[in-house]
Amino acid sequence: MRRKVAIARLEKGGKRYEIYVDPEKAWRFKQGEKIDIREIIEGEFIYYNARQGLKASENELRTTFGTDDIYKIAAEIIRRGEIQLTAEQRREMIEAKKRQIIEFLSRNAVDPRTNLPHPPKRIELALEEARVGIDPFKPVEEQIPAIIKELRRVLPLKLAVAVIGARIPPRYVGKAYGALAKMGKIIRSNYASDGTWIVELEVPGGLANQIIEQITRLTRGEGEARIISVK
Repeated sequence: MRRKVAIARLEKGGKRYEIYVDPEKAWRFKQGEKIDIREIIEGEFIYYNARQGLKASENELRTTFGTDDIYKIAAEIIRRGEIQLTAEQRREMIEAKKRQIIEFLSRNAVDPRTNLPHPPKRIELALEEARVGIDPFKPVEEQIPAIIKELRRVLPLKLAVAVIGARIPPRYVGKAYGALAKMGKIIRSNYASDGTWIVELEVPGGLANQIIEQITRLTRGEGEARIISVK
């Protein structure tokens, strides 16, 4: 599948210079993130008009930018210029970012009244009801504080971390250790005299019940797991 592209544009020396770019990576690069310029640009050409395919000459580039190095020029166009999106591209990027936000909240947030997660559909409806603005370029984590503030007008919500306490019978410890380490952060670990593994695991609040179910399946119902705290 061909990646989505947009046009980055810079007016310099009385002329317009354009390149095709990956819009999200270009925006992150523009904000100062270190990304290889080769991962951002689409094709190794500088245009006067990208849609018409009118390419700038090497002499013109040297005169205007002091170099004909495509990558150096592209970096300047992205940093100092504008990233142009079509209306359809913007809608698609906002929708994709919205899905990421819903997934993040369903994993990491809970209803403070019950400490239970909200279903993704409920979060989606709340985003629509609160008319929450979503930035298609900004990382999810940077948008979450403002989004939660808006959502709280229509949906009780808080970011939460849960601590799960588990007892893993000796026969399951071998495969359980690696599995639990992937589920969350092991914050306490010791062994009973019979070899039972006693562990406390810090996990995203919205995933606590799912992880308890996973531990139950992992130990075929012989182990124990419960939520110790949600904060």
